[in-house]
Amino acid sequence: SKNWRNPGFSQDDSHPVACVSWNDAVAFTGWLTNKTGKSYRLPTEAEWEYAAKSGGKSEKYSGGNDIDSVAWYTSNSGSKTHPVGQKAANGLGIYDMSGNVWEWVQDWYDGSYYKNSPKDNPKGPNSGSYRVGRGGGWLYIARGVRASGRFGDTPVGRGYSLGLRLAGSR
Repeated sequence: SKNWRNPGFSQDDSHPVACVSWNDAVAFTGWLTNKTGKSYRLPTEAEWEYAAKSGGKSEKYSGGNDIDSVAWYTSNSGSKTHPVGQKAANGLGIYDMSGNVWEWVQDWYDGSYYKNSPKDNPKGPNSGSYRVGRGGGWLYIARGVRASGRFGDTPVGRGYSLGLRLAGSR
């Protein structure tokens, strides 16, 4: 049985997981599901955005429009991640969905997918070369940590501000 730990740089367990690829994140969800008997996965991009926007509200950042109250980003991070929960939670009580680390989601990346997708609960492209990250990270400017921000990277890509958030069921 593999022992998982935060692979990030000199971080303790209060910091978000960082430096993981999409493949690592999916492997972890499988390991955690097997270990606990509960079902874990990466959220879809639509689920992630709905949660980040406090249940679908019009918010620039997850938790409101005042970035400094809800996010760690280049202007206030000191060039590092911070323990989870030091900034204000969003309307659903979820912390750090804007800033701190990018979060992998399940979907394939297509830069123009949402121009033609269904409005309600889009499922994302069926295939692609890149997976989607959401939320921005500590080394990004304010625009890069907006709740609507997204990027694509290869499933093996890793970065100092790239982590994950899990979706689960009881």
